[in-house]
Amino acid sequence: MSTPLDWLVVGGGVHGTYLSHVLVNRAGVAPDRVRVLDPEEHPLETFWRVTNATGMHYLRSPSVHHVDLHPFALRRFAKKGAGKRLARFVHPYDRPGLDFFRAHAEHVVREHRLCALRVRCRAKAITRLDEGYRVETDRGALESRRVVLAVGLGEQLCVPAWARELQGHPRIEHIFSATFRREAAADARSVAIVGGGISAAQLACALAGAGTEVTIVARHAPRIHRFDSEPEWLGPKAMAGFARTRDPQERRRLIAAARHRGSMPPEIASALQREQRSGRVKWVEAEPRGVDPTATLVRLRLDRTPNLLEADRVVLATGFDGHRPGGALLSDEAVDRLGLPRAECGYPLISPRLEWARGLFVSGPLAELELGPTARNIAGARTAGERLLAAA
Repeated sequence: MSTPLDWLVVGGGVHGTYLSHVLVNRAGVAPDRVRVLDPEEHPLETFWRVTNATGMHYLRSPSVHHVDLHPFALRRFAKKGAGKRLARFVHPYDRPGLDFFRAHAEHVVREHRLCALRVRCRAKAITRLDEGYRVETDRGALESRRVVLAVGLGEQLCVPAWARELQGHPRIEHIFSATFRREAAADARSVAIVGGGISAAQLACALAGAGTEVTIVARHAPRIHRFDSEPEWLGPKAMAGFARTRDPQERRRLIAAARHRGSMPPEIASALQREQRSGRVKWVEAEPRGVDPTATLVRLRLDRTPNLLEADRVVLATGFDGHRPGGALLSDEAVDRLGLPRAECGYPLISPRLEWARGLFVSGPLAELELGPTARNIAGARTAGERLLAAA
């Protein structure tokens, strides 16, 4: 086997891509000593697929949250070349347009040769060595002194119990399924969207704009919040108290309370209201209890009036399942075999520098008991980068 790497990053999305950039271009680790494992062909591929599926135009996060090193790199990119042509921001917080954000991310990957760090494969198992870890993949094994687990929730969709038996049915799809195509949904005469958050609202507006009759089925009225957690969670105002809280269960409670689940920002709510006034979108407060697909339509059985809803297609905008990510790589058996501590919720108990065990680090959702409610976000990737620098 070849000489062990210094750093092996498992996951090539926003977190893995940004952290590899930090390791090479801030920590000064030689590029040939860092590798990023990702089953996708391109960096951030799942992120692009998910954001495109919803019909997103602008990110929910501000312009200082991106995959380059300097906080104002996105603003600088807006002043030159292709960036200047694509630059779009909305107030407040100068939130970037998705196309512009993508152009910048691809520029960063190109400029810093981050694709050269990538190995297209899926991590299958981790074994502890005397000095580091061996990661088994579907293309062989790699050894590294340090490993970063930067896996997200993208492969674990939240599918309601009433819909599980019909997964794969052509008329019932999850918005974040790899097979979902918004353009195909727009061809339907009518679509029922189950879920009441930003993804449901964005998709409803996109489909209504294409002439589709849309009904949103949600358990609650629209919840309007600028961000998915308050900005104070990005700094000491909230995080100082979180850091002083040593009980993992209390930290989990704080995270759950801080997150605005199933919410949307004001401008998306306004766009949705316009579509509702036009009659192209309806909002039904109800919970599905069952579904009866036929050859030509789908009938949703609801727990309250109108009790029955018919549509050509049903799209589940129900987000991701919140259990510990990583699949078989981080199954309970695998975690126990490595002797890794976990909280009652199943998530890693880690050090302030995001170390789960000596030389084994985490980012993204896996780091949320240390980084708080923003751990999964782009902001969380940037915070994780600062923590990893202490170990590099």
